[in-house]
Formats: sequence, structure tokens, C-alpha cells
Amino acid sequence: MSTSNRVKLKPGNTIGILGGGQLGRMLAMAAARLGLRCQIFSPDPDSPAFDVVLNATCAEYADVEALETFANDVDVITYEFENVPASAALVLAARRPLLPDRKILETTQDRLAEKNFVTKLGIGTAAYADVSSVSSLREAIAHISLPAVIKTRRFGYDGKGQALVREGDDLSQIWTELGTKSAILEAFVPFEREISVIAARSADGEVECFDVTENEHRDHILKISRAPAAIPDELAQEALGIAARIATALDYVGVLAVEMFVVANGAARPKVLVNEIAPRVHNSGHWTLDGASISQFEQHIRAIAGWPLGRPARHGNAITMTNLIGDEVLGYQEWLAVPGASVHLYGKSPPRPGRKMGHVTQVGHKVGHKLAPPVGTTPSKDG
Repeated sequence: MSTSNRVKLKPGNTIGILGGGQLGRMLAMAAARLGLRCQIFSPDPDSPAFDVVLNATCAEYADVEALETFANDVDVITYEFENVPASAALVLAARRPLLPDRKILETTQDRLAEKNFVTKLGIGTAAYADVSSVSSLREAIAHISLPAVIKTRRFGYDGKGQALVREGDDLSQIWTELGTKSAILEAFVPFEREISVIAARSADGEVECFDVTENEHRDHILKISRAPAAIPDELAQEALGIAARIATALDYVGVLAVEMFVVANGAARPKVLVNEIAPRVHNSGHWTLDGASISQFEQHIRAIAGWPLGRPARHGNAITMTNLIGDEVLGYQEWLAVPGASVHLYGKSPPRPGRKMGHVTQVGHKVGHKLAPPVGTTPSKDG
């Protein structure tokens, strides 16, 4: 029997969470609702998740003594971000169940390993190639053609650690500015829309997926998510099936997000390509806090606690989640005046450009109901 199958928490037990951002904060709040305690481990003394737990450890991930003490104080450990140092994960997994399993991080922390994993499952992705130098970048371009996107194999998020490569660009300069010795070149995908699926899997193999979500990015940062995505039912079922296959193949326990592109396919129906896997709760699933019978955060807590998963049911015909980025959070009072809007503020300060400060969820009960203000305007009081 695997470690994950032995986890069976009871109310009053403690979950350790690596990372103290807004995802850790919302995980801890979901756990509290179920009578479970949480302890946060984060090197950042200003972590917003510290505000909602009784006990927290502020230490570096390289601090073995702090990690061991943290592990001894909890019953199971999870994380809110995928870039947990491998050495820290090894120390913790030797002392307590770590869910999802640390071996999954070896796949999802490396974009090349992740792409290889997905393609071996027979699931489509953009064409890609390993890049380790300027000369190998030229070889990859000859194989993939331009435009293309070059990304660091590790530690990129919200558009960081990547660049668009076009005809005539200075490849040496691009490689130098990327600042890495290992990268991946991906063909540029002329997608119709970006979608994601939030899936949960229990230790006994049960999988539950939330409705396919359509995502709109601005400056490489998620701005708006809408559920359900405006795609045909057949395509939605394909996307849900892909997420379930990935979760099962990883022997995953917890919540993960699979980001995908919907791409035109000539006269045939559009096809779905996998972009990335996020082995954690995800920004595009925040709508589930107010728009579904169970949130992605509670679903994750249930999975790692060894409890039955919930079967998600969407509230209303359409849900919109709008991120409040940077100074946008200063308009929170206007959002509070919008009927039906649920405002979530993360307790971060100060607001900085590109920093996610909160989000607003709106649930509509009529098809075509206006759920978000026009771009560049403040919300009206009638929603």
C-alpha cells in the first residue's frame, strides 16, 4: 500500500502547506471549514497565508532543521506552488506523506519532461524541441519554423522566462537575455481560445473535474476566467477526458490544472492541444469558490486528507472571475457595490504592477447575462 493510500485524516489533524501566497491562504481557509488545522511554511515574512493560520514557519527551504520541525508538527504535507526545491521535498517526504507525490514535481517542474510525458500519452501539444545553446536554437528553428516561443525549462510563470522568436531576431541576444543553459522551443500556436480544466483525483483513483474554463490573459497574466467555456460539448468532453487521463497517469492525489489551446483544424472541428500542467490549485479555478457546490480548494483538501471527493455542480448558467491586478485592487469598494459580486482580497501590500491582489466572482443565471465590466472601465452598480 502506498503512502498516499495510508493518509486518513480526522477533524483536528494538521495539514502542512508549503508556500504562503494566496493559494495557501485559500487552502487553509477551506481546511478550517472542514475542521482541519493548517500550518504554513514560507520564507517570506509577509506571506498573506500567515494571517489565517495559528501556526506558521518562516524559514528558507534550505533550512533542514526548520523543515524537520515543520514535518513533525503536521500529519500530511502539500504545496501551493510547483517549484518546491527537490532537496526540501526529499527531506519532508522522508518524514510525512507529501501530496501530490514529490516524483510528480520531477515531471512538472521541467517543461521538456512535461511535454515528453504528455506526448507519450498520445495527447497533442505544440511542436517542441530541446535547446541548450544558440546553435541548438538555430537547429530547433529549422525544425519548427518561426514564429516560435522559447521558454526556460524551469521556474517560469506569468510570462516570465520566455520570449517570442520572430524572423530577423538576434538569436544570440535572445539566448543571453533568457539567462539559462536549458530551454525548450515551442511552435507558436494560433489558438482560437485558451481553456483549462481543474481536475481532482483521490488516492483510490476517483477523478472529478470542474467545468471547462475559458481564460483571457493580458500581459501574460490571467485577467478573466469564464465558466463554462464557449466551446461545443464534444470538445469540452475531450478536454475533460485529457485532464482525467493526465491525473491518472501521474497517479496524482489532489487538484491539478491542465491548460490547453483550442486550435482551428480546417474543415474539421477544432482540436485541443495541451499547453502546461500545474500540479496545484490554480488561478483559473477561483470561480469555484462562489460558482460551484464545492471549491477547488476544498476538493484538494479532501483528496489529500483521504476523504471522498465532492461532485461539482455549477451555480448558474455562467460564471466570471476577474483578477484584480496591481492598483486595480484600490477599486474594491466599487466592486463591493455591484449586486451579486463576491470580492476576495488577498491581504497583500503594497499593490505592484503585475501582482495579483484579489479577484471578483460573478454568477449569472440568465444566458448572455453581463458578468464583467468592459475592459478599462470601472464596474457599474447595476452589474
